[in-house]
Amino acid sequence: MTNKYEACMIFSVAGGEEAVNGLKEKFGALIADNGTVENVDEWGKRKLAYLIDDEAEGFYVFYTFTAAAEFPAELERVAGITEGVLRIMTTKK
Repeated sequence: MTNKYEACMIFSVAGGEEAVNGLKEKFGALIADNGTVENVDEWGKRKLAYLIDDEAEGFYVFYTFTAAAEFPAELERVAGITEGVLRIMTTKK
């Protein structure tokens, strides 16, 4: 059984544009391998409400996708151990 999800990810901009693009591609491919990507909405670089890992800005990307119920936990696990990911929040739509 598949469900519809939205994942909001905030990437570090300290590594530059290439690092952000690499992270976008990595997580887009991970989602595509485990489900169906319906939409990728890039909000771009935004000022954070508070410092996260001593950074005041982050690059926001929203992924809307369909996947099995087990996948969001794996996505958050991989994001948690990936350098350059400041935050992730996955919600079921």
